[in-house]
Amino acid sequence: MRVFIAGIDGYLGWALAQYMTARGHEVAGADLLLRRQWVEEVGSISAIPIADREERLAAFKAQYGKDLDFRVGDLCDYAFVRDFFQSFQPEAIVHVGQMPSAPYSMMDVEHALWTQTNNVNSNMVILWAMREVVPDAHLVKLGTMGEYGQPNIDIAEGFFEVEYRGRKDRLPFPRLPGSFYHLSKVHDSHNTHFATRIWKLRATDIMQGVVFGTQFEGMVDVPALRTRLDFDQCFGTAINRFCVQAAVGHPLTLYGAGTQKRGFIPLRDALRCLTLACENPAQRGEFRVFNQFSEAYNLVELADMTQQVGTELGLKVEIAHYENPRQELEEHYYNPDRENLLKIGYEPSQDVKSEMKVMIADLLPHKAHILQKSAVLVPDIRWDGTRRRSRAIETSPA
Repeated sequence: MRVFIAGIDGYLGWALAQYMTARGHEVAGADLLLRRQWVEEVGSISAIPIADREERLAAFKAQYGKDLDFRVGDLCDYAFVRDFFQSFQPEAIVHVGQMPSAPYSMMDVEHALWTQTNNVNSNMVILWAMREVVPDAHLVKLGTMGEYGQPNIDIAEGFFEVEYRGRKDRLPFPRLPGSFYHLSKVHDSHNTHFATRIWKLRATDIMQGVVFGTQFEGMVDVPALRTRLDFDQCFGTAINRFCVQAAVGHPLTLYGAGTQKRGFIPLRDALRCLTLACENPAQRGEFRVFNQFSEAYNLVELADMTQQVGTELGLKVEIAHYENPRQELEEHYYNPDRENLLKIGYEPSQDVKSEMKVMIADLLPHKAHILQKSAVLVPDIRWDGTRRRSRAIETSPA
């Protein structure tokens, strides 16, 4: 299968390019290398040093025996995307090429506007290029479980049956996102659904949980092939951030009470799910929604697991509760469905602590490298549009 990856230089994109190549697929992709710039802008670095594009391409060819068609280009540039599709003729298009951070989108008006413009436009460009060049291709678009918000009912996979005033219909599940980033992804979902109805495109919308981990199935121990791992307040997801903090001796940063619950998925599972979605495409005119996560935990549970793993590795790990910079419910109901991926062969990993142990072991050799940017470990971006560092309000020793 010919697979185009939009965002091939990122955390998911670079790992997915290797994973799918190893499975025999022909992979190509594009990236404007903006993730590197965003992380530098917020004063951070990848916890695991990553190679530049040229080093990555050389290492890829040495490992897999073929060149990778990885072009630097703007996914909002219609001519660039259209011409790439014309030359490569993808059968599957995996769109992981957007700005993925809620805090970054809430920094100020400029970042909010840029997030919405970049994310919505890039998805629209891909849809129009599909329509013009490869109308039978299958779009696997990365959404987020954050699109749903925190409803007080079970979260269906995209659609649910509604009865109102004696009439029934199957409608899209309501979206109540909690940031301008998540709102941009809701717009993407609506635009993609519209394109499948009007142009009969085929699409799978992945409502992905929080991804964590440093390794994936078939990964080789070649430094230039490693994918990035972020730990700052904008791009460092909860478990990744906790494991980095444990490795360098910084208290784990729990926001508020830590009772907020989310779905989580290891990197190795996320790659498997995206590949399964590509290998089992939607039908023409079909808009599928997959809720992609392995297990759901609240942040206190994750922090406790990180502390236990750290203790097993001989580390002293403290847990600190910080003022929550976000506006969200801390006590809430959370019960999402996830049947569609199971139907096509996904078997969820459930041993989060083993994954944490692998991560921390991978991170320990980079402790000095990470500590160069230790200031980014405490959040200061707030949803009210101000910038002030959160204060630790309670600390629990190991």
